Amino acid sequence: MLNYTLYKQHTLIVGSGSAGLNAAVQLQANGIKDIAILSEGFNMGTSINTGSDKQTYYKIGLYGQDKDSPENHAHSLWDGGSMHGDIALIEASLSARAFLNLVNLGVKFPQDAYGQFVGYKTDHDPLQRATSFGPYTSREMCRVLIDEVKRRNIKSFEKRIAISLITTNDNGNKRASGIIAINTEKSPEQAIEVFMAENIVFAVGGPAGIYKTSVYPLMQTGAIGLALQKGAMAQSLPESQFGAGSTKFRWNVSGTYMQVIPKIISTATDGVSDVQEFLLPYFKNAGAMNSAIFLKGYQWPFDTRKMIDGSSLIDILIFIETAIKGRRVFMDFRHNSTNFDFDELSDEAYAYLKKSNAFQTLPIERLRKMNPDAITLYEDHNIHLVAEPLEIDICSQHNNGGLATNIWWESKNIKHLFPIGEACGSHGVYRPGGAALNAGQVAGYRIADFISNCYDKNTLDETTFIDATLKELKSIETILDIGKKSKTTWQIERETFQNRMSTYGSHLRNIDKLKQAIQSAWQQYERFNQESNQWQTVIEMAEVMRNQQLCLSHCIYLEAILFQLESGVGSRGSAMVQIENGKELHPKLGKDWYFQEQNTDFINKILETTYNDIDRQTKNNWIERRKIPKSDAWFETAWADYRNGKIFDV
Repeated sequence: MLNYTLYKQHTLIVGSGSAGLNAAVQLQANGIKDIAILSEGFNMGTSINTGSDKQTYYKIGLYGQDKDSPENHAHSLWDGGSMHGDIALIEASLSARAFLNLVNLGVKFPQDAYGQFVGYKTDHDPLQRATSFGPYTSREMCRVLIDEVKRRNIKSFEKRIAISLITTNDNGNKRASGIIAINTEKSPEQAIEVFMAENIVFAVGGPAGIYKTSVYPLMQTGAIGLALQKGAMAQSLPESQFGAGSTKFRWNVSGTYMQVIPKIISTATDGVSDVQEFLLPYFKNAGAMNSAIFLKGYQWPFDTRKMIDGSSLIDILIFIETAIKGRRVFMDFRHNSTNFDFDELSDEAYAYLKKSNAFQTLPIERLRKMNPDAITLYEDHNIHLVAEPLEIDICSQHNNGGLATNIWWESKNIKHLFPIGEACGSHGVYRPGGAALNAGQVAGYRIADFISNCYDKNTLDETTFIDATLKELKSIETILDIGKKSKTTWQIERETFQNRMSTYGSHLRNIDKLKQAIQSAWQQYERFNQESNQWQTVIEMAEVMRNQQLCLSHCIYLEAILFQLESGVGSRGSAMVQIENGKELHPKLGKDWYFQEQNTDFINKILETTYNDIDRQTKNNWIERRKIPKSDAWFETAWADYRNGKIFDV
């Protein structure tokens, strides 16, 4: 049996992104003192290593004559489809509280001379609720929250990679009870650590490691598979977002990068020869093309509603150049496109640039005027937009789905497990840009309130926990022992399922091809469990175990996508469904690019997914989404319900 070191915590936060960090702060503020954060490192993960031209934080309106309210805000979240209304109302109601906490901790969101927080319009936003610290909004959020975690002396275990979620039986209900992790600073013989915990806050981020073409930072892989393997219910798994991103340095090229209207070109594989302005033939003139490039700025994610003569046609054309023709695509900020003319732009593009005083001659000059930090960001990574074009592709960016929870962010079918941040699948089909950052912060308040009022005692039976732990360790030992004789490297194994996911589970989907991909996916998962991957060092040991949950995750995601397609949902969100005899995308693209239109009946449904590791079966089913609750409480009775703790019974 593997040797292990045992730690005991009342509440363990797995992950140290902005959601996990705030959860730790709010738990302690609510009186839960015996807490700890387990992560690969405070400088790892998506929150502290990603952003865009001006990374958006989406909040309730706090400026001038903005006519906003929790219910209005909730509708902007709920109207995107397949999102529960009570979750939308909660995210709206706690928006101001979460946002102002970040301000008080030191995030310098822009204010005017009167202390009002100015905003702008982001994608899927009917008002101007968006704000930004700059390219690194989430990084700055992490920095101030890390400072607060340290100020509060909250315990942390860094350099750990979680490899198993431990569950036990509690009066007939499955409950989370611990985590098995690998300490990457120890030798393989001493690396296994077991964390026994009354509550697990699951802040492990999105499923970045299952995609090859991605703007997730390289150090982010995600660990949703640990919960899926234990049967945790998921929802909305097919609802991912995809969009243009740079590849040499992984970054979203949204916002100002597109609004300054750079020249977009493709080249041969050498990146120099056979330069083509490949977009122009698909638009009626240069003005229409350049207006679509501009709109790509705040309509950044690939959106099936904007494919025909819209900004998302650009995503399709980029994909054709790179994935099908094998060419390379670049944004060139040093030159305008052929026949560029401000006067030929759409009224919306022209007015925006005029208000921004951005009628400079070249795109790089317009970018320097509108957002100089966007240039500096790439310079910090040795990419000089003033001297070289920026290579891009269509990349995975965010999963709007994830694990299913109740209104207190507790897993729907595993007690004491609290998925938050991108691991929580609360968003549905469409969401306003930056809503995910708000949702992650709101979750910290909800779980802190619930745990401190309902789960503050120690109820976990240690004997039962150790029995479950030994069973888990035996399975892990089997995989590791096989791996010592394996001929397959973990890198090859990972590249295989990443290629499959980016090819068949990305923004272009086809039922017949998905069926073949799923068969290959499960064969790979079974092969891994029988043959494992070779390893020698503690890092390789951790990556082998990580491959197990990542490979399983991609199998379950593909199953959910196929079920959605076979249900007849059609093209929606950031996924186009290719189908014979469908709707024509563009006359010059031909029948291979006909697509199935959206069946809007599914806007009011949510796809739930569960997996049983014993029989290797994935079950999918549709449920009706819950509506936004009516806010008609009488103060005196609401006050009494709050004092008596009845709010936790909902």
